[in-house]
Amino acid sequence: MVAHDTVGTARPQTEIDQIKLSLQSHYDELTAEYDQAVLQSQVLRLVEVGDTAGDDQADSGTKTAERDTAQSLLRTILDRRAQYEHALGRLEEGTYGWCEGCAAAIPVERLEIFPSATTCVTCKQTRERRAA
Repeated sequence: MVAHDTVGTARPQTEIDQIKLSLQSHYDELTAEYDQAVLQSQVLRLVEVGDTAGDDQADSGTKTAERDTAQSLLRTILDRRAQYEHALGRLEEGTYGWCEGCAAAIPVERLEIFPSATTCVTCKQTRERRAA
């Protein structure tokens, strides 16, 4: 497989392999983080079920807030993991490093900071303005 780099030439296989290892490493870290967060969420639920005697509104509200925070964390991790999964798919297709919006090359500096980036900064800003 050959992918294009930011100047339109083919990326060497060694570079593709290095990118893949980095993306896969991030994906694996997020998977481990998700598994740990699921365990913590389950423990939190067990504590809630076994410790409700004498709860007042403040206790109940605190438990609800903790549960909501745990669920939000799980969704965030799953979203980030999906981004890396998408980046790995793009790498396999040979489209990694190219903007999904305008097809321009995504600067290497952006990919180093945000390896799962699928858009250039300009297209990202345009999408954010539209969403606001």
